[in-house]
Parts: sequence; C-alpha cells; structure tokens
Amino acid sequence: MSQPYGLIADVGGTNIRLALVDEKGVEYTQLKKYLCAQYPSITAVIKQYLADVNAEVAHACIAIACPTDSDWIDMTNNSWAFSRREVEEELGLDALYLINDYTAISMSLPFLTDEQLIQVGAGDIEPGAPKAVLGPGTGLGVAHLTKVDGYWHSLPGEGGHVDFAPIDEIDLYIWKYLHKRYNHISYEQVLSGLGIIQIYEAITEMEGLTLTEKTAAEITQQGISGECEISKKAVEQFCKILGSHAGNLAMNLGAFGGVYVAGGIVPRFPEFVKNSDFRERFEAKGRFRDYVRRVPSFLIIEEQPGLIGAAAFLMQQ
Repeated sequence: MSQPYGLIADVGGTNIRLALVDEKGVEYTQLKKYLCAQYPSITAVIKQYLADVNAEVAHACIAIACPTDSDWIDMTNNSWAFSRREVEEELGLDALYLINDYTAISMSLPFLTDEQLIQVGAGDIEPGAPKAVLGPGTGLGVAHLTKVDGYWHSLPGEGGHVDFAPIDEIDLYIWKYLHKRYNHISYEQVLSGLGIIQIYEAITEMEGLTLTEKTAAEITQQGISGECEISKKAVEQFCKILGSHAGNLAMNLGAFGGVYVAGGIVPRFPEFVKNSDFRERFEAKGRFRDYVRRVPSFLIIEEQPGLIGAAAFLMQQ
C-alpha cells in the first residue's frame, strides 16, 4: 500500500464520495463515488474505497447528512447507524472526525473561487463577515460560518426544519395542501427533491387539473424547458421560496460574507434561478430590505464543496 494519507468523505442520503488529502491543503485526489444502498455500513464502503485506491490512512474527516454531536450516528436520510468510536477502532485510525455535511460545505466557502460560484443579484462580500449556506437535495441542509481569532468556525444546526412561512397566495395554498399530510411543515418539505414534487402536486390541485405523477427530475427538466406549464410554475415557486429562506439566513447572523446555495438540485439550472424571482424574494424583508440588499448571494457550481470543506476542517485540526 501507499504511504499514509488523510481520508475525507461526504455522505449524503444517496451517495458517499471519498478522496485522499495530504492534510496540508484542500486539494484532494483519488475521488470515487459509491451508492450507499449497496453497502451494509459506512465501514464497509470505506474499506472498499481504501482497497480500490490501495492506500492507508491515519486520520479521517467524514461529512455526513445528520446531527454529529454524539458518538452514536443515526443518519436522517439513510439507513446507516454506527458508533464513531467503533468505526475509528475498526479502521485503525489515530483520529476520526465526524461533521455535519453542511458544516463541511460551510467550511468550503472561504476557499471557493469565482469559477466555482455564480452570483445572483447585487452585493459585495465583506471580508471576514459571517457567511451562510443552504442546499436543497435529498433534504435541506443549512449552516453558518463565522470567523473568530483568525479561524473560521462553522455553526451547524437544523435550519432546514424550521417552519415554512408562506409569502404569497401560491405559498399559502402549498402550505394548506401540505397541512393535510403533516402536522409540521418545514422548509425541507418544499426545498428538496420531495419538495419540488409536493409544490407541483399542490399547484396542480390549485389549478383544478388532474395530477400526472412525475419525479423531481422530470418536473425540473420539463419546467425549465417550458414543456409543461405546471412544472414551470412549480420550479418558479421553488426558486421564490428558496430566495425567501436564503434571505432569512442572511438576516439571522448578518451574513455580509454572502449567502450560498449548494445541494444537488439548484446547480442543474443556475440560469433559470438567476432569471427567477429568487433575488426579489431574498430582499423582500419589509423595513429591512436595504439591510439584506447589501448581502451578496451565490450559487455554488463546484461539484464537491463538501469534500473541500472536510479537507479544510481536517487541515485546521
């Protein structure tokens, strides 16, 4: 086997991506992706990866889509559950760091370049100011990043599960439609793959039409192309709601370092988002419109921000 490296991984509800770093920077090598459902445990897939790339590791940082504040990890959108200590021992690691996937993505933000971002609307980054990130995908991840004594610190949380606040009549209809199914309607119920489907279903009912079942990918593709008018309205409303929640995050911590949109959905149609009402809803904060207008907003088009962030976290350790 090759000399010891640091291992980084980004685990979502569907896929796990793994790579190697030298612990001196955020550049990674030997990137591979595996389907989580094909492996009984996270240990099994890591062992498979290390065998595939013929490497040993002494330290690892794994970004994972669930809370990571205890030894026992029970994934929100994945069947894996495990003990951090037991995984560390079974893999023979000197240190294993487990961080929330959006902790990792937030840690990547200071390292992203203009080529990895698309700005939507006005505003300039204030150096050293707090940043925020949200990302619709299998679920909805949220995190903030703040600088203390020269070091970036992520403020993780479950901001995807806060109450969905309707703004216009379509939002309100979507809320009422979902209230028939759920006692609590969170932003994740509308800003995710399932969310796009549920927005589409609600607008179909609102228009008095017969529902044609579609996947999130079909709704997105047909909405962007204009092939389906209801799908187009669904994607437009998705962008509006995304802008509202992004603006909320800007205000929560005064994120004058920027609000960034990640996840597996939005990077597929950045031009549609730029031409949507995303930024209008981002700024629609009543008396605080001028305040939030100063905050720049970006779409992350870098494919692996979670890995960059995991490398940054490991490097800082």
